[in-house]
Order: sequence, then structure tokens, then C-alpha cells
Amino acid sequence: MRIITLGLGAIVLTSATASDTGRADAAATAAPAARCAALVGQSLGDGVKISAATHVDAAAPGTVPSGFGPPLASGIPAHCRVEGMINARTGAAGKAYGIGFALALPDIWNGRFLLQGGGGLNGSVPPPLGNIAAGDTPALARGFAVISHDSGHKGAVFDGAFMADQRAALDFAEASVRTVTIAGKAITTGYYGKPIDHSYMAGCSTGGREAMLASQRYPELFDGIVAGAPAMRTGDSNLAIAYSAVQFNQAAPRDKDGLPIVSQIFAAPDRQLILKGMLDQCDRLDGLADGMIMNQAQCRFQPAKLQCKTGKAEGCLSKAQVSALDRAFAGPKDAAGYPIYAPVPYDTGIVDSSGPLPGYLPTGAPGVFGPAPRDLTIDLDARVQAIRADGVQRLTDTHVWTNLNTFLGRGGKILFYHGVSDPWFSALATWDYWQRAKTANGPAWDAASRFYMVPGMAHCAGGNAFDTFDLLGPVVEWVEQGKAPASVVAARKSPAREQRPMCPHPSYAHYVGGDVTKPESFECRAPLS
Repeated sequence: MRIITLGLGAIVLTSATASDTGRADAAATAAPAARCAALVGQSLGDGVKISAATHVDAAAPGTVPSGFGPPLASGIPAHCRVEGMINARTGAAGKAYGIGFALALPDIWNGRFLLQGGGGLNGSVPPPLGNIAAGDTPALARGFAVISHDSGHKGAVFDGAFMADQRAALDFAEASVRTVTIAGKAITTGYYGKPIDHSYMAGCSTGGREAMLASQRYPELFDGIVAGAPAMRTGDSNLAIAYSAVQFNQAAPRDKDGLPIVSQIFAAPDRQLILKGMLDQCDRLDGLADGMIMNQAQCRFQPAKLQCKTGKAEGCLSKAQVSALDRAFAGPKDAAGYPIYAPVPYDTGIVDSSGPLPGYLPTGAPGVFGPAPRDLTIDLDARVQAIRADGVQRLTDTHVWTNLNTFLGRGGKILFYHGVSDPWFSALATWDYWQRAKTANGPAWDAASRFYMVPGMAHCAGGNAFDTFDLLGPVVEWVEQGKAPASVVAARKSPAREQRPMCPHPSYAHYVGGDVTKPESFECRAPLS
């Protein structure tokens, strides 16, 4: 088989001479380590060059870093790890650019290919494991070929300097998804000497946005997609965070210069009061008082019920605090009163004050983007105009396009999930997109998509949540067997090992009796209107 380049830039495998075919057959039956090593130095057209190919022995459970959280529970199989670069070049300001990638090719391949989504502004190549929304068994451990990439530049996770280069900005915004997938598929089919049976993608945050744009702009690339907490409209969500900071700051005590003391807006007792108030009003809506708000759709938390009758006293909130909560969680509106961004749902994680990404309530501590803002005003219309005028932002946003009839017409399936306590991107914004896509695509949408809210979960993981779940298996079953997913078993290890069904939103896990740590003690129910 010979790798050639078409005029459209796609790398494909074509029929070749008998001698070429013989070499391919021999390569396919050679020892995995030898086949792997033979990839080094190959240039595959369209600027795709393999710089390293190393055969990696199987690793036992608990020995492989996951990239976040504890080591992989499953271990990984023996595989060929391929590293390379696509379109290496010198770009703006003389900096080196190109799409770096890593591809894991298991010795025992199941015929499936998976593109792993990125995070933040990318800038590095994560381990190609396929462990996003895959429970305790990542895609590589299941026999998938898995590819990851840096989207076309090198840098810290939130370093946006690469945006000065046109091609790097375009690659980050959208193009790298297609470029890497085409190259990865070509290497995979060449390595195994046979075509890929089914192709998948899974990602969270930026990876969730990339998964969405794959379904919208490259509908032929994947058969099944899992999109988590998508960073699908970061201009608007960042504006909403800035807006909420101003609302909270207006309720803060002031220093000698008249600036808000952010750390004193909500003291620890206030946070506990808010948490208790949410639980008192919403916890039992799922049939069980357990510190979780499972019935999110029916929760109508009213901060006003916690307000002091006069002034501020222990055990209640001031009028300013209550007003700030109401305004901040409702989200910003433009001069005409139209919502700029979705409301933020009330959930248990909003009071969290730990870690680099605490809950939605301000702590005053520096965050990943620097010191806590102390602004007391915000010009929403000017900020909105700047967002709408940003060309990269317009390409990056994936919340507008809802016509997915090509993706759906090919039998494509897409699962969404979002932590209700996500402090960066509102779960209700993703739910809004899902509903608009349902309207745009009609019955075909219900036959191809599900949305899962994850109560208590922060951004992509964490919180007091059942945040270990497998959506990769269900999307594969739906694509390949026609088995539509319903509830998915989710687990958490703290405060104790428990399992619970994760239900398609707006349904929720309702307690029906029995051992509260077992999923069979719950059933999915629709919320009351």
C-alpha cells in the first residue's frame, strides 16, 4: 500500500503494486516492536513526519499516570507510541509552529480509532490514553488506536501568544481537529494494513468544544462523539464570570481606598449557611436527604429565604449578599434585556473554597488567571461588542451551529455531559444548546443524542460528585449495535465507595429504597413540572 497526497490535502491509502502489497502484508505480520520502529523518520505527505516510534510494554493497573487524578485503574496494553509533527514551520515573530501529536497503536487492535480532545488553550501533547469519560478503562486499554495533539503550538495551558500567528490561531480554533484525524487515520490504517471499522472522539472543556465542532464542521470524520463541559462560547462565559465578580464585589466591605475586600464577601459561616439553605430547599426532591441535589431541574433555590430581617447577623445573609447572589447567578443581560449568557445553576459545589478552581462564590484568593478582580462596575455592551468583533472567537465558538443532518444522516451519535457545579461554564448553557439542536434536527436528535447533568461535579471532574462514569462504552454500543443509552452507572470513592445511576437530563436518580450505595436503589424519574 502506498501513502499519497490528494489535491484536497487528505492523506489516504490506495491500491498499489503487487510488490507494495507484499511489503504491507509482511509489515502487518512482523513483530510489533519491529513494525513500530520502522515508522521512525517516515514522511507521509502533507508535511506529516514521524519523529519517534517506541514500542511500550504493557503496564499494570495503578502504574500509569492519567494526566489528572490518580493513576489509571486499568493499566494499559503493549502498544506502539508514535510521535510526530504536522506542517512544521517558522511563523510569526520567527517562532516554530506545527501540530505535534502522539498516537498509541495497541498490539491487539479492536479496529477502532479515537481522537482525544485537549484542554485550556492546548499547547502540549497529552498522553494518548483516551481516558475522558471512559470510567476506569480508557480507550487504549480497550484496544482503540488513540491520538492526541497540541492543536498547532507549544506553550503553557493558558498562554495565548500563539494567536499572533494566523495558521496557529486557525489550527486551535478548528482546523487541527480535521488535520490530526486524517493523519492519524492514515498512519493507523497503514500500520495495521486494514481499514478502521469505526472512529470516535471524546473530550472535555476545550476538548468538549473540539468534539462539538467535529460534529458541526467535519460531520464525516467520526461515528460517535462524547462532549463534556464544552468551552463552546468562552467570550460570553468569561464575560459572565467578570459580571458576577462585579455583583459580588458590590456586596463586599471596602478597604481604606474604597476597594472591595473580596475575601470577606462570604465568610465560612455564610458559605455553610448557603449550602444548608440549598439542601433544605432542594435535597429531598430526589427522595433522599444525602447532601446532593440530584433533581436539578426541579430545584428552585431562593436565597431570599436566608436574608436577615434587618442588617447582617449570624445565621442569615445581608440584603446585599442576597441581591448579589440573585444577580450573579441569573447572568448578564445586554442593554435590551437579552441574556448574554446562561444562568448558573445552584449546586453544592458553588461554596467550595479549595484548590486552584474553587466554586462560583468568590474567595479573594488568586486564581489561574491572576489576582481576584476588584472591579465595581462593568460595561457589558462594550465587552459584548469586543467579543463579537473577535475573529478567532467567532471561529472558536460552537454554540450557534445546530444543523447536524449530515452527521446524523450518517448514523452519528453524540453524548453530552456537564458538571452542575462547574464554575467556568454553565451547565445550563450546554443544556440550552442541546435543546436548540433538538428543535433544529427534530426526531433525529432524540435518536442520536443524550445529555447528562452531573450533580456536584466541578469542571470535568471533582467535587462531591459521582464523577467516574463511562460514556465511551455506551456511545460505541449505540453506533455499532443500535443500543440507545439510558442511565449510566456513575461512582465516587469519597466519602465512601458508592454507585448511582446518571440519568439523561432532565430526568434524575430518585431513591426508591434499599442500600443507598447501590445503583439499584434508584430509578430515573422525570421532574415534576
